[in-house]
Amino acid sequence: MDIRSDLREFLTTRRARLTPGDVGLPDFGGRRRVPGLRREEVALVAGMSVEYYTRLERGQAAGVSESVLEGVSRALKLNDAERAHLYDLVRAANDGTNPKRRKLRPQNRQVRASVQQLLDAMATVPAFVQNGRLDLVAINRLGRAVYSELYADPRRPANFARFAFLDPRAASFYQDWHEAAQQIVAILRAEAGRNPHDRELSDLVGELATRSDPFRALWASHDVRDHRSGVKAINHPIVGPLELKYEAMDLSLERGLQLIAYFALPDTPAHDALALLESWVGAGDPTAERSNDNASQGLS
Repeated sequence: MDIRSDLREFLTTRRARLTPGDVGLPDFGGRRRVPGLRREEVALVAGMSVEYYTRLERGQAAGVSESVLEGVSRALKLNDAERAHLYDLVRAANDGTNPKRRKLRPQNRQVRASVQQLLDAMATVPAFVQNGRLDLVAINRLGRAVYSELYADPRRPANFARFAFLDPRAASFYQDWHEAAQQIVAILRAEAGRNPHDRELSDLVGELATRSDPFRALWASHDVRDHRSGVKAINHPIVGPLELKYEAMDLSLERGLQLIAYFALPDTPAHDALALLESWVGAGDPTAERSNDNASQGLS
């Protein structure tokens, strides 16, 4: 990951989406050489010199204070995920000036036995654990039944990004493939800012960029997103359309891992479809069989 380049392109794409009117500045018309705000307009709203902001946008982040970052966040109207990403990029750029200070996060490929037991106890809801690379680290039987299409590929760990961009089944599996693809790339972008020295993440991004034109285009947008709650809309190969709400929770003792649980509201088609899928899981339907992923996380 080229941190300076990422910082430069992130700030450039954020200001490109704004107009002077968006930040309370007069627009005198005329032709603009660049889309969106000019650097001097960002600097004015952020309360700093043009030279200082220009250095920051060029990736020269040494000594940047929190007040400066807050000013830039305000000027560019960054949301919470974007603001956190800016801080991560600046932190990573500063770490790059002193490699001895780098502290790499552990490569999470498995969970403690108690976490898997918790997942298995959640028998009536699809639940799984994923890491920042969107590997499926652990999953319960109903979760595997929902995502049986991902497990058709024998490569382990199963990975949401690899499935979305490299597996032809993904186009029909997601009700809105483009929205799912945008979310997946935005999550990976955020993780790249938090953990820029993750070699496996770099390898995954490189593989997807080499093999998928849509991935390259979305990666270049530099959009980031938190993954906390929402709705997952899929076309299940057996029970048909499923629109499930989800909640994501960080595992406090498993750094970088999230537990995600899906649910359907009572008296909805999704609730009935999920109940049918659960009954097939209980009956031992082969599509619902959960493989021992904890034992195979080191394989690829």
